[in-house]
Amino acid sequence: MQFKFTDEQLMIKQAARDFAQTELKPGVIERDEHQKFPAEQIKKLGELGFMGMMVAPQYGGSGMDAISYVLAMEEISKIDASAAVVLSVNNSLVCNGLEKFGSEFQKQKYLIPLAKGEKIGAFCLSEPEAGSDATSQRTTAIDMGDHYLLNGTKNWITNGGTASTYLVMAQTDAAKEHHGINALIVERGMDGFAIGAKENKMGVRGSDTHSIMFTDVKVPKENRIGEDGFGFKFAMHLLEGGRIGIAAQALGIASGAYELALQYSKERRAFGKTLADLQAIQFKLADMATEIEAARLLCLRAAWLKDHGHPYAQASSMAKLFASDVAMRATVEAVQIHGGYGYVREYHVERLMRDAKVTQIYEGTSEIQRIVISREVLK
Repeated sequence: MQFKFTDEQLMIKQAARDFAQTELKPGVIERDEHQKFPAEQIKKLGELGFMGMMVAPQYGGSGMDAISYVLAMEEISKIDASAAVVLSVNNSLVCNGLEKFGSEFQKQKYLIPLAKGEKIGAFCLSEPEAGSDATSQRTTAIDMGDHYLLNGTKNWITNGGTASTYLVMAQTDAAKEHHGINALIVERGMDGFAIGAKENKMGVRGSDTHSIMFTDVKVPKENRIGEDGFGFKFAMHLLEGGRIGIAAQALGIASGAYELALQYSKERRAFGKTLADLQAIQFKLADMATEIEAARLLCLRAAWLKDHGHPYAQASSMAKLFASDVAMRATVEAVQIHGGYGYVREYHVERLMRDAKVTQIYEGTSEIQRIVISREVLK
């Protein structure tokens, strides 16, 4: 593994950092408070090539590697985790899924505008009774010959209210259990497609999270991804890559909180000294810096394995598990270092602490990651 970044990777990291500071930071508190989707900022990210970072240029993408993606995700997440999760879903799940497994027709019709950032995608797997247990799909896609008849409800859908393209997992043959699940491309506005109320979340409040309902939605057969029954394998493969994105998001939240705490400790005075002069604060900062660097290396290792065509399921789960736990510890300590000021919105760290929690939940809970890791190490 190469520990020195290329000039292109460093350029991407700097571009993401500059964008986060100049475009995302000014309104991030207001967007969090009012649950406002960063539509204007996401459009600009698309114009800069961040919505299809790893997609080949022939399909509208930027042709970057997974390491560049991690670097960009960290910088964006330091400032606005809500914008970062939009990038994560569009890149890791939707664009990656269409490029790797979609037909040429699907790539031309759906992937190109998604990779260019002209449209936004959503990934629909979770249900009211099928969250961590993704095999228990209640949404059905009945084979009607030239189309599927789609019925059911999907929960916790990021970009649910703003997406135009939805990748939906649905059960076609219950007798085959998870081998009977298909992945379908559903367009916003199809007859029978409906968007539920926006979820009022604790954190990442700027991201657009809704339930999606399907009532006798006719989905053309040409919109099925892969062979009949491929849906479950499709979803599990994408989640492996998705965990790299969420790990990078958690890393960014942690490092963003650390940077704020470090700066504050140098400015705030108590007992005739700056906080940074107090050994108790020095120990907190040392622990934060060490854990964040370890999380960063786990994220980069998973990305490197993906870039070089090696198996990365275990590595991505390790990165996601560790980075999300580090995000919680780092943000709690950042609030503690800020004292009473850490509890108010204008200092940003309380928001980062709320944002950190969801990284332990989505793309598979911490418990799910431990199951994935244990299965790999016990082989």
